[in-house]
Amino acid sequence: MPKMQKKKIIVIGSGFGGLTAAVKLALKGHEVTILEKLDKPGGRAYVFEINGFRFDAGPTVITAPFLFEEIFREAGRKMSDYVNIQPLNPFYRIFNHEGKYFDYNDNHDFILSEIEKWNPDDKKGYSKFIKTTKAIYEKGFVELSDKPFLKFTDMLKVVPDLIRLKSHKSVYKYVSGFVKNDFLRQCFSFHPLLVGGNPFDTTSVYSLIHYLEREWGVHYSVGGTGALVNGLMKLFTESGGKIFYNSEVAEITSQNRKVTGVRLKDGSSLDADIIVSNAEVAYSYMNLIDSQNRRKNSDSRFTKMKYSMSLFVIYFGTKKRYNDGRLKHHNIILGPRYKELISDIFDRKILADDFSLYLHMPTITDSSIAPEGHESFYVLSPVPHLGSGIDWEKKAGEYRNRIMNFLEENYLPGLQENIVAEHFIDPRYFSNNLNSHLGSAFSVSPVLTQSAWFRPHNRSEDFDNLYFVGAGTHPGAGLPGVVSSAKIVDKLINE
Repeated sequence: MPKMQKKKIIVIGSGFGGLTAAVKLALKGHEVTILEKLDKPGGRAYVFEINGFRFDAGPTVITAPFLFEEIFREAGRKMSDYVNIQPLNPFYRIFNHEGKYFDYNDNHDFILSEIEKWNPDDKKGYSKFIKTTKAIYEKGFVELSDKPFLKFTDMLKVVPDLIRLKSHKSVYKYVSGFVKNDFLRQCFSFHPLLVGGNPFDTTSVYSLIHYLEREWGVHYSVGGTGALVNGLMKLFTESGGKIFYNSEVAEITSQNRKVTGVRLKDGSSLDADIIVSNAEVAYSYMNLIDSQNRRKNSDSRFTKMKYSMSLFVIYFGTKKRYNDGRLKHHNIILGPRYKELISDIFDRKILADDFSLYLHMPTITDSSIAPEGHESFYVLSPVPHLGSGIDWEKKAGEYRNRIMNFLEENYLPGLQENIVAEHFIDPRYFSNNLNSHLGSAFSVSPVLTQSAWFRPHNRSEDFDNLYFVGAGTHPGAGLPGVVSSAKIVDKLINE
């Protein structure tokens, strides 16, 4: 790169989107500085360290590992020298409310044998379904996920494809066109919840996640997802990048149609030629940029948007091992109600008496993240965001007890007397620690009217040199989504 093109770039936040963008930009010779509010990198992929346990705070499901391999290959390195990623089998064990389960992986014959146990007539429908998801994956992910939608004409070009792929249908409705058994419909439609979406109103384009997993597998980073963060951080610093922790940005400064730098909470200022914000997009606009300097991205634009649900997550370690084979690395425990519970979370925004859970048990795969002879868990329950008005100061302890009592009675006998490490987070954590609007866990909801061009853009319409990566911008949440947003920003900056 010619010397005159070298830019001084500030990246706000070190989540996977910000960290990927920072690495890519540093590799091209730019002077890149990450400003991180917390005391460690990772953003939502922060790591809690408690009594000898390492708990991944956020993402635990690694799909599309080739996206990470690309980053290291671009640096002339091998990812395996930085992080050890292992495939999982099964991908998930999905329990119904009676404790019966369905195992799901990338082996078509195995999946058909699992379907046979529930409804043999659905084997043919599932086979048709998976064939259609290939076309959705090739259009929605391969072609469009790393393309910016900065002009409305960009959207118009893909409308015929979106119509052909039935993107007006929800994921649940799309799956239901192929699969008739109610529990199997749940097994093949829960994926939008992994990126903050309601399966009953998230566009069927997100059924591509199912194909993505089938094609590339579900993986685990040995040492936890935090080990992947650390591998990228090592590559970033080797590429000349700098990171400052405990450095919260209070304001993005600007003049005319250019951002000029940032002012930190401690009062200090840094100037920049370009800013890439990995802070949540609604928070970035409404809290970091003076409203008088925003023509397109007004507060009202973001207050009118729909946001993802939030999460209640308990991280706990036990001195007892639970190795009887009933639980797998990733477990999904569905409650007695599916549509009604999801409506309670997304529409009515109430804390229901029942719940569906994701139970992560990584020590099945990797004993290094816990003291010897101990078991590590994290259990996640989707809950309404802070727009619900739920008083978590009063409700959190009670909700924690309900979940732990349920696990003890149904899956982990003797659980609470064996706990030696525990921590929980609720929507307040997403709001206060991660600066997420309404405490949503995945930012802007992935409905069709908030996708592609309709989603907050990767380059700001208000400033020529302000860019966005992360869950709230195009293409959306989830590790493949936020890494793809960084690929887009890297291309836009280096055009």
